[in-house]
Amino acid sequence: MASTVAAAPVVVGVDGSDASLTALDWAVDEAVRHGHPLRIVHASLWERYEGAVPAWTTDRPSGQVLAENIVGTAADRARRRAPGLAVSADVLAEDASGALLREGQDAMVLVVGSRGRGELADLLLGSVGLVVAARAHGPVVVVRGDRYALRARHQRILLGIGDHDVDAPAVRFAFREAAVRDAELDVVRTWRRPAHEPVEHPLLSGEPRTYFEHRASELLDKVLDPLVREFPRVRLRRSTVEGSAHRVLTDRSAAADLLVVGARRQGRLVGLELGRVAHRALHHASCPVAVVPQHHHAPSEGEQP
Repeated sequence: MASTVAAAPVVVGVDGSDASLTALDWAVDEAVRHGHPLRIVHASLWERYEGAVPAWTTDRPSGQVLAENIVGTAADRARRRAPGLAVSADVLAEDASGALLREGQDAMVLVVGSRGRGELADLLLGSVGLVVAARAHGPVVVVRGDRYALRARHQRILLGIGDHDVDAPAVRFAFREAAVRDAELDVVRTWRRPAHEPVEHPLLSGEPRTYFEHRASELLDKVLDPLVREFPRVRLRRSTVEGSAHRVLTDRSAAADLLVVGARRQGRLVGLELGRVAHRALHHASCPVAVVPQHHHAPSEGEQP
């Protein structure tokens, strides 16, 4: 395993639920693949609800016992799965979303489960996972999917290319994952003929379908060519597909170990910033989903957005 000196950790949030233990296992494997340490965090506000322990008793509050057991069990599980992995674990006196967002600022990647403790069994994505994926400063992986994807049996990373993904962090993230896993990188650019585009448009010489497909292919070349030179050993599959991106990527995720999508962050954060593609993937993909933000500062006065 590579040196972990000064390496940013893989951070995973745990709460004792089955989904968080699945996320923990995925995070352990990811840390091993990249040679980075693992940091396990559990957010608990037990002190707020149970108060301070009286000086005359040695009994620990039940909330503290639960929190420490969750973290201790998770750390033991991680060390059994990867005996040589550097593992740290902490209970944080914060709400879950706030704690994970703060911890994720210095992480290689922030990993969460698809549902939290106590949430409805039929809930597609837990509230904490949704908030973290929408607001995190760095990459977030929401762990979901079947056992083949969770065990990386497909040997394929799926990357969706959007309009603003030239030189985007999501593209580099996907290439890096494909390289470290020795997996095929399946890159998809969808296209749709605009309903308002007239057939007699001067640029539409010949078959309109060919024109829009060619534009999609040109964007793929522009996005991928610099990374192909940097990662020459990554096996690449390029596809231009007619249809809606959120449906195409969700369907293709059934044959992938990880789906990577970008998310644009617009300077000042207002509400949840997830586009339709990322939102649908987080709820319906058949494999873990990586949401990789691309930060854009709001234009200053007089500057064109």
